[in-house]
Amino acid sequence: MRHYDLPPLDQLEAFEAAARHLSFTKAADELALTQSAVSRQIAALEAHYGLPLFRRLHRALCLTDDGQALFQTVAEVLGRLHRIGGELKRERRAKTVVVTTTPGFAGLWLIPRLAGFTATRPEVDVRISAGYALVNLNRDGFDLGVRYQSEDAIDAGAELLFGDVVLPVCSPKLLRDPARPLKKPEDLRHQVLMYLDSGPGADLQDWPIWLRAMKLEGLKPASVMHFSQFDQLINAAVAGQGVALGRSPLLKQLLRERKLVAPFTKTVASPRSYYLVQSAGAARKPEAQDFAAWLRDEARAGALPG
Repeated sequence: MRHYDLPPLDQLEAFEAAARHLSFTKAADELALTQSAVSRQIAALEAHYGLPLFRRLHRALCLTDDGQALFQTVAEVLGRLHRIGGELKRERRAKTVVVTTTPGFAGLWLIPRLAGFTATRPEVDVRISAGYALVNLNRDGFDLGVRYQSEDAIDAGAELLFGDVVLPVCSPKLLRDPARPLKKPEDLRHQVLMYLDSGPGADLQDWPIWLRAMKLEGLKPASVMHFSQFDQLINAAVAGQGVALGRSPLLKQLLRERKLVAPFTKTVASPRSYYLVQSAGAARKPEAQDFAAWLRDEARAGALPG
């Protein structure tokens, strides 16, 4: 025995269209049927319920009281089926992971590695929002965040990806310049020093901190340049425009490729690290969990020597 005593769906669709338009002709046009086909479906529906649903007047059509009651229910149910069907299709079609992080992490670490993830999950649309604002993941629609913060300031539940070390870096051609040797920290007096003016860690990028650790507080460089974005500063260093204070995890590939070199072995440990944070909804998105796992694997691989 059938659980529901229902007429065929095409009869209900024909009835809803005819009741909405109060016209078999307009219903037929909407459904790409003939008028006679719509009339037959309505007649079959009336036979199913054993009562008339329309009153056929001269050049007019109106619903009976029973037809009006049925129309309200059918319109609501078909509308709900239409909406949930669209949502199911969107969920199947669009798998997105929305990530917030700093411009430096995005440009120097995340984006150069991103092809490794998309090669294995081409159906996932990874959307990266780079900025210095500390967004609310749940309120602002983000799945994951990578934040550069100190341990005492980071959110509860955040996962450490890797720590941070700052060190001077420059282009190899600058290091080879005989007119401005770079053999010891004191030689920075002959160089252009490049400063980061904004964003988390700008205080750690400030040259006086590193120079103080080297006991060179009074050192005066030949010139200075200022940048608002860390990746801009590093690109200028690659181009040989001066010496930057870099972060070793972000610059490992550039150092390996010899696009940048570290003229001195002395570094300064940063109290800030890179942390992975997740929104409440990320746990329910397999693609977000896959991306988080990929980030952890890349962070571990980046921590290995070489």
